[in-house]
Amino acid sequence: MPRARQETADAPRHVHRNVESGCWLVALPAIDGRQYVYRVYAPADALPADLFWDAWHCHDESRLPRAWDLFDAAVIRRVG
Repeated sequence: MPRARQETADAPRHVHRNVESGCWLVALPAIDGRQYVYRVYAPADALPADLFWDAWHCHDESRLPRAWDLFDAAVIRRVG
């Protein structure tokens, strides 16, 4: 069941709070030749750069091989 995150006036624009607003898939190529796909919940009018950075920072905090931090290499699709 989706949950809405608490909104605060000080939160930056790239922090997406409303889980029910929509779902994006962001695929990031990595140095190991694989492609890692992340689900990012954001409104339909979200900026592609914000979606990219949300996924990249999530990947960067994991133990997976490093993803390329090239915006042009990412594949971003809205799925819901």
